[in-house]
Amino acid sequence: MGKNLTKRSEDYSKWYNELVVQADLAENSAVRGCMVIKPYGYAIWEKMQAELDRMFKETGHENAYFPLFVPKSLFEAEEKNAEGFAKECAVVTHYRLKTDPDNPSKLIVDPNAKLEEELIVRPTSEAIIWNTYKGWIQSYRDLPLLINQWANVVRWEMRTRLFLRTAEFLWQEGHTAHATKQEALVEAELMNNIYAEFAENFLAIPVVKGVKTESERFAGADETFCIEALMQDGKALQAGTSHFLGQNFAKAFDVKFTTNQGKQEHVWATSWGVSTRLMGALIMTHSDDQGLVLPPNLAPFQVVIVPIYKGQEQLDAISQVANEIVQDLKLHGVSVKFDNRDTHKPGWKFNEYELKGVPLRIGIGPKDLEKRTVELARRDTLTKEFVAKEDIVETVVDLLKEIQENLYTKAKNYRDTHITPVNDFEEFKEVLETKGGFLSAHWDGTAETEEKIKQITKATIRCIPMDAVEEEGKCVFSGAPSNRRVLFAKAY
Repeated sequence: MGKNLTKRSEDYSKWYNELVVQADLAENSAVRGCMVIKPYGYAIWEKMQAELDRMFKETGHENAYFPLFVPKSLFEAEEKNAEGFAKECAVVTHYRLKTDPDNPSKLIVDPNAKLEEELIVRPTSEAIIWNTYKGWIQSYRDLPLLINQWANVVRWEMRTRLFLRTAEFLWQEGHTAHATKQEALVEAELMNNIYAEFAENFLAIPVVKGVKTESERFAGADETFCIEALMQDGKALQAGTSHFLGQNFAKAFDVKFTTNQGKQEHVWATSWGVSTRLMGALIMTHSDDQGLVLPPNLAPFQVVIVPIYKGQEQLDAISQVANEIVQDLKLHGVSVKFDNRDTHKPGWKFNEYELKGVPLRIGIGPKDLEKRTVELARRDTLTKEFVAKEDIVETVVDLLKEIQENLYTKAKNYRDTHITPVNDFEEFKEVLETKGGFLSAHWDGTAETEEKIKQITKATIRCIPMDAVEEEGKCVFSGAPSNRRVLFAKAY
């Protein structure tokens, strides 16, 4: 496997695109703007999915599945939501094709098969779900209703990039209904905290928890909580969002419940989601010029064993030792692969697993058998050491934990040194262009100022941090009074 990745310092975007393809994660498909997620990439997504699913269920949520198609009248019911997604909607208008009478080898849309009502291919599922909830909720006894679905959605993006922005992508979307405003707010913040915990402990990605400004909120939400991460090129990436929807959807779909006092009230709602965009975050947070770097918690396999041999006799002897190590590691919960393919040389395999980001690589040759040692290589630091065979399990278990922590610490140090307080607009523009990262600046709270800064610099307010302290100051753009700093950045 020849590696000729563009260096990150030369062209970060090109490096990213090459890495996704060369590491066998995904590729562009025959459908413009859509991707094929390949088995290695999907195995990483499955690990993310399994961990999130466990966390959701531990907090009382259940999985369900709702239709891909949304009748246009339902989609229009909540005006802000419909308006917010209108430009990205794919619409089904007909239900049948027929042979072209002028060219029998071609199919055309049958004009007699026009749908009575057009169907929207879901860009998000609030409309179809809240129409369904109307039949599920009658009484306070039916609340809270805590539902999640794993699904695909379609948003007709014009400029696409594998994992980061595609016309179709995979995600989960939670949709919950509550008896009180406070309950719904607690739920929305809880799920944002779960996303943060998942990102930091599982993906080893440090995040800033915050709330979005009004103009950056989810269409139809009263409040949007978010987690924001910083990529190695100094751009921010929104890694997850959780929305307090108020009673907007309950009123649009007339979802009411009878309280324990016998009154009729509209329910309070939340929705929250993360997507395969997390794959992009993972790649851009940890990887290097040699390829992918995977945190052990989500590597499809954490250890690979590569035999170095000449002839069948040496391979048989090495395989015996390797298989013992495989069994010992599996007993300690380590996922391991023994690559005994005879179609590729050891050097090719070393290259492949470095490119694919496998956390630990064990090499075993004839000399290692004599010495009862193995060569152990770390992907995160690219260092090697010789380890006695009897110490290998303990060493691997300890190193996997160390690598997970090391990746988080490295990413956090980068993030923390790229949060820069700025106090005037000239400094704002200079830091944005020369250093990048998060700019911590005062803002006067107006959408006008936010929009002007975006037009001039392409930087947006990523969030108002949850832990922002009150601090009197002047808006970095308008000079108007401000009582706290917000985080600006260029973003994906």
